[in-house]
Amino acid sequence: MHTEGKTLYVNGKIYTGLDIYENGQMLVADDGKIIDVSNEQIDSSDANVIDLKRQVVVPGFVDVHIHGGNGYEVMGGTEKDLDEVSKFHASFGTTSFLASTAAASNEDLVQVLQSCSASFKKGVSCAELLGVHLEGPFINEKARGAMDIQQIRLPDLTEMEQLIEVSGDTIRIVTLAPEVEGGLELVAYLHDRGITVSIGHSYASYEEMLESLEHGVRHTTHHFNGMRGLHHRDPGVAGTGLMLNELTLELIADGIHVHPAVVKFLFQTKGANKVCVITDAVKSTGLADGEYDDVQVKDGKIFLKEHPETLAGSSLTMMIGLRNVLRYAGLPLEKVLPSFTIVPAKKAKVANRKGSLERGKDADFLILNEDINLVSTFVKGKKVFEKRCQPC
Repeated sequence: MHTEGKTLYVNGKIYTGLDIYENGQMLVADDGKIIDVSNEQIDSSDANVIDLKRQVVVPGFVDVHIHGGNGYEVMGGTEKDLDEVSKFHASFGTTSFLASTAAASNEDLVQVLQSCSASFKKGVSCAELLGVHLEGPFINEKARGAMDIQQIRLPDLTEMEQLIEVSGDTIRIVTLAPEVEGGLELVAYLHDRGITVSIGHSYASYEEMLESLEHGVRHTTHHFNGMRGLHHRDPGVAGTGLMLNELTLELIADGIHVHPAVVKFLFQTKGANKVCVITDAVKSTGLADGEYDDVQVKDGKIFLKEHPETLAGSSLTMMIGLRNVLRYAGLPLEKVLPSFTIVPAKKAKVANRKGSLERGKDADFLILNEDINLVSTFVKGKKVFEKRCQPC
């Protein structure tokens, strides 16, 4: 006899984010919160018991940089786009995410942010929408990458206030170039509002990086990409980010945007607690090779059609990113998990309920097999995905 809503998971190898329980148990309430997680026996008299059969349990992945996937994109500006993105990425281990924008007109950004606000309030189907990562338009055209140069503009506090308002105060991260006119003022404004300020698409010097740190920059966007690179006479954004402990660095671990040896170097230099793995996934992620809108997809690489030397986002998923990092860095699972879980949760300002398996937190977790392939995805205690075919 048991109470319908309460579920006890037993006989699993549970990585809580703090400990590893070789024969762990986790009790989840009907409201999707974790009641208890332990290496000891938990009272199961009133719970539905599920035997994990020695499978691995890890906290769900938090992706703070998603543009789209499976033919849908955040900049599509509809609630359906966001819902489909939620479904697609949950099937690869993402349990919560930030919807990432791109440099666009004020009118387009307002529409997209209003849609994000509506979806945030109503909720989406699978991976939870945590808010927005506003990437641009206040960036440096010298490091624009695939961003539309016509939509890049100088920081404007009035516009920023408007965007925050129409978003329903759901903007969690803003990517900008602090070295451009008005950049530092915007950094300070956002920092004071509790929004994570990330330096990206920036051509800042070492000295400008130090100044931006004083004003509140604490994060970098897709590190090494879309930024002033490292030179022994000019550390740039890339080199300075490696030096400053205050900065957490985003990483696209697809083996394309950053060489595998550099991924290993990044973990050696910064450690997992200062690396934030992202996908930077775009609309064509999950689709076959071919042409989509203004991009060409071939062998997992996405380039602008008109500028085939320019990468235009990635086709990465978090599950593939995890296996890549494990292989590239040569580290055990527990040593890299923070970069996929608690680190991004902190940047999205949700570490009080996401990023680890602890009492009172949301029951966002993944079940993996012994080969670190995804078996199922749970969001707030609800199974939203179950693998029925080939490993992802």
